[in-house]
Amino acid sequence: MSATTAWPLDVTLHAASGRLDVLWSDGLLGHLGGAQLRAACKCAACENGRRTGRPPVAAADAAVTQLRPVGDMGLQLIFNDGHDRGIYPWAYLHELSAP
Repeated sequence: MSATTAWPLDVTLHAASGRLDVLWSDGLLGHLGGAQLRAACKCAACENGRRTGRPPVAAADAAVTQLRPVGDMGLQLIFNDGHDRGIYPWAYLHELSAP
């Protein structure tokens, strides 16, 4: 990450709700719901769906069930619907954290 990019200080997955909280170096605290994150997936299948007029539809009860670090790049999120293809770079998660 560049010096001008915020980086995560703390990442918490709330198992009961499937919500991801990220505290950023710039003071921002992101509360990212499972449905929001699922709909924002940038994997090839979801991006292709957007291009062809079939964007991913996240169930209201979509939840993150697991996190997998991807080096220092970001996180792979695994959802309760089995979707596990998306890698969420830190910069993208910061963008999603903004109010």
